[in-house]
Amino acid sequence: MSKYTVDGKIVENRGESGLTWIDNKFFTIDFMGKKYHGEIVNSSIEDGVFTVKVNQRTFAIRRNHALDDLIKSMGLDKQKIKKLHQLQSPMPGRILSYAVEAGSQVVPGTPLLTLEAMKMENVIKAEGEGIVKKVLYASEAVVEKGAVLIEFE
Repeated sequence: MSKYTVDGKIVENRGESGLTWIDNKFFTIDFMGKKYHGEIVNSSIEDGVFTVKVNQRTFAIRRNHALDDLIKSMGLDKQKIKKLHQLQSPMPGRILSYAVEAGSQVVPGTPLLTLEAMKMENVIKAEGEGIVKKVLYASEAVVEKGAVLIEFE
């Protein structure tokens, strides 16, 4: 019995289906007495993920292995999150406003501040997690590239 993840749902193949390859891209599936025509749209061998189109419907399919269950049980499937220490200005510019203040807890993607550079407003977002310890510049301050703008605990 094989387990697959199809569009995020676990599906078990108990032998009631068959797959016939027409060439290296197209195939036919026999399932419960019906035939379906499909093609591989994209494949990522490293991740074990395939994108297939069956009867004009697209599916993301991943074959689950025993090693996947072991990795999950050990908690090693969790994405590593960077611990923030400080935020440096990625470019010279003028700080328009802060979206956080001392004591604010941030996670990846949290907007931190808006920096104007070359007449464009750039929202600078957190690339990790942390708690804001200190905001080092006031709004409307002009900063150089690399200047430390925010310190984190």
